[in-house]
Amino acid sequence: MAIAATQTRYRVEGMDCASCASKIDKAVRGVTGVEDVSVSVTAGTMTVKHGGGQDLGAVEDRVRRLGYKVSPLLVATPAAGTAKPAHDHEHGHDHGACCGHDHDHTGHDHDHGDHDHDDHAGHDHGKHGHGKHDHATAGEAPALAGLHGHDHGPSSGPWWRSGKGRLTIAAGIALVAAYGIGHLFPAIAVWAFDIAMLVGLIPIARRAFVAARYGMPFTIEMLMTIAAVGAVIIGAAEEGAAVVFLFLVGELLEGVAAGKARASIQSLASLVPKTALLETDGRTQEVPADALAVGAVILVRPGDRIPADGVIVSGDSAIDEAPVTGESTPKRKETGDNVFAGTVNGDGALRIRVSAAAADNTIARVIKLVEEAQESKAPTERFIDRFSRYYTPGVVVVAALVAILPPLLVGASWNEWIYKGLAILLIGCPCALVISTPAAIAASLSAGARRGLLMKGGAVLETVGKITAAAFDKTGTLTEGKPKVTDIVPLGREEAEVLRLAAALEAGSSHPLATAILGKAAERNILTPVAKDSKALGGKGVTGSVDGLALFLGSPKAAASQAALPADIVARIEALNQEGKTVSVLLAGGMPAGLIAMRDEPREDAIAGLSALRAAGVRTLMLTGDNARTAQAIGQKLGLEVHAELLPQDKQRIVNELKAQGLMVAKVGDGINDAPALAAADVGIAMGGGTDVALETADAAVLHGRVSDVAGMVSLSRCTMTNIHQNITMALGLKAVFLVTTIAGITGLWPAILADTGATVLVTMNALRLLRAKIG
Repeated sequence: MAIAATQTRYRVEGMDCASCASKIDKAVRGVTGVEDVSVSVTAGTMTVKHGGGQDLGAVEDRVRRLGYKVSPLLVATPAAGTAKPAHDHEHGHDHGACCGHDHDHTGHDHDHGDHDHDDHAGHDHGKHGHGKHDHATAGEAPALAGLHGHDHGPSSGPWWRSGKGRLTIAAGIALVAAYGIGHLFPAIAVWAFDIAMLVGLIPIARRAFVAARYGMPFTIEMLMTIAAVGAVIIGAAEEGAAVVFLFLVGELLEGVAAGKARASIQSLASLVPKTALLETDGRTQEVPADALAVGAVILVRPGDRIPADGVIVSGDSAIDEAPVTGESTPKRKETGDNVFAGTVNGDGALRIRVSAAAADNTIARVIKLVEEAQESKAPTERFIDRFSRYYTPGVVVVAALVAILPPLLVGASWNEWIYKGLAILLIGCPCALVISTPAAIAASLSAGARRGLLMKGGAVLETVGKITAAAFDKTGTLTEGKPKVTDIVPLGREEAEVLRLAAALEAGSSHPLATAILGKAAERNILTPVAKDSKALGGKGVTGSVDGLALFLGSPKAAASQAALPADIVARIEALNQEGKTVSVLLAGGMPAGLIAMRDEPREDAIAGLSALRAAGVRTLMLTGDNARTAQAIGQKLGLEVHAELLPQDKQRIVNELKAQGLMVAKVGDGINDAPALAAADVGIAMGGGTDVALETADAAVLHGRVSDVAGMVSLSRCTMTNIHQNITMALGLKAVFLVTTIAGITGLWPAILADTGATVLVTMNALRLLRAKIG
């Protein structure tokens, strides 16, 4: 029986450029039984897909021989699924299917008209996959100390304590000492510079030969080794030593820059407090936050950071979500609302029931998703990788021809042209070109994640910026997903009195329409009296009495069967229905007392978000299963074309029709009935957390339910592609300039290595600008 493929994830320390990742990738692919490898420089991770019975010792050994530290992050898991953490947590609760609430509540069976409530239960924010995010070190063997120019030891801590930092400092001291010795004892100056060069070159050369053994002869280390040895042979030892030192400095700067990109997303993890106040048997005790179990109740004091994702059990407070979502205005949250780890509690004490373990909270999922996304290559990155495979050997051939042909053909000086050939070797190092795309992609994915914009890899990030049509679901995507009171029409009574009496009948109900009425009463600070003898009339509405006054609240049809409704009231009800609103009629003492109209209203930023998309040249549509009247009313308000009363397969069909017209289509939705269309679109975007199914099917997610974030995602993608083009232009442009000046004899080895490492650092720093990109 065939053994199923599995995958294992590793933390790899010491990677600081795309060249590192490329060497690890190729070396590990050469291990028997390995089917696929994904490496992320920014995340410092590697995922290996392999046979189920594979001995992974050979994989780890190859990575260590290249000079990197490697340790397993996760246990081996089926490759088709999502990697599980070493300690997988059973949730024991349903994350919620969508598509329809049960509208019965406390015996009140409402029939408030034909409005279709396509609501969704249980928004599980960011459920993209689980992953424990610790730095496992079990079984880690020390890497060969100082064996390569890229080993900067731990991924954190000051640079001078890293192996790479210490090697650079040693090479610098040796170079300064050589200059001093050369000045005092000119006769042995050449030997002093040879020794100074070897201090830095031996680790580089050993690394180059290990890579060559694994089938990678044209690495930057090999080019450096050839150039340095060549410099010694032609009597340019001083320049050779300086070039090795400058190379190490450049690599160190790359490591610092890579660390900044890595720290940007990792800093999210530091938002979660280390401890929590756990309630047990009426008492609170301080416990480690990562030990909290699902279902535990914790106390969060005013001003404290919330230590876990959960649901408020009691209390209300303004929650500052800026550290996690970038939302500047604190959100008022009360009993039943979801809160997220890392956000700051404002002015009230809260008791919260934990809904996700530390390894599965929103922040952990975001970090996990971004790290996995950074491992998947964008189309541009794949093209650059293919290009560099031919580019580097091509440069070696050109350098050899430059060194050999002029002396052979026209009798030119061998030393002069070998020197120029060596300089061209250094100019030809592909580091800046290879890092140009992944550095920008990684910075962009991190910047997006900090705003709640998650994209599953560079390919998705590239595609989002190319979309020309965006098809939105209505309920829970363009709208809040719950009705709100939009109109109160008093009939012979004060508006506040109509609302007060209606709220009395609905008190204690959790029905969406009842919740809307009670919410409106609370918003206006109306004290709700206690209704007596309240009961439901099956499919009609609710009856009861307040202060001896008999009341009824229900659909217009049910109200008309109990009291005559004048023609002008019927006309007003019809007008409200035409606007897609559900109308409830309040009868008091057998007479019409007022009308209350409700509708699932658009999100606050929906108009601005759709306008931003249209301004970016994106056609906007609404695809909804809701009734045509309601959909048209919302569509008219938002100014987008409407397709209503659709089944899931209809949404999928329309997406395919748009693609057939040559449009690049994004589908934005949050429910199970969106899954087929999300999968069919060029980019599927899950909105507002949505359901597990939507998030698994989608390519990207807008965690915080802002329509404007879809436009922000498009803007971020386009900024990223501009940045990548700038990087490629800088990398190739600098090389072209120095190639000409070297052949012309204007520049030599020093400028050549500065052209390479300088371009690499420039490209990386330019990419890091995306971390501060203004989104939307």
